[in-house]
Amino acid sequence: MREIYEMDVYRLAEELSDLVWNDFDLWPEKARRTIGYQVIRSADSIAANIAEGYGRYSSAEKIQFYRYARGSFEETKAWLRKAIRRSVIEKKRTDEFKTIIGELGPKLNAFIRSTNKGANK
Repeated sequence: MREIYEMDVYRLAEELSDLVWNDFDLWPEKARRTIGYQVIRSADSIAANIAEGYGRYSSAEKIQFYRYARGSFEETKAWLRKAIRRSVIEKKRTDEFKTIIGELGPKLNAFIRSTNKGANK
């Protein structure tokens, strides 16, 4: 079995959370106290739930945590949309976020589907 950190879906989730973490220090205090801490938690939760699910035994448990990860992914996107709309995230950084999000979403869905197919065998 591969290690979780070797998987693209996990690597992208970590990349997104690191990008959020590093960008946070550039934000004004008001944005850090409101959007900032929320988006850090939700972004970190994506990879954490993927890892927790990966460590579970049954497919049903795995899928449940991967769905939590997808929920955290959607929450992260919502916070990032707010930050972009409110000009908290610099325009040049917006494309970096969009690229990772554009890759992570489909990979996360495929990861859930592949686990679900394994459960139905």
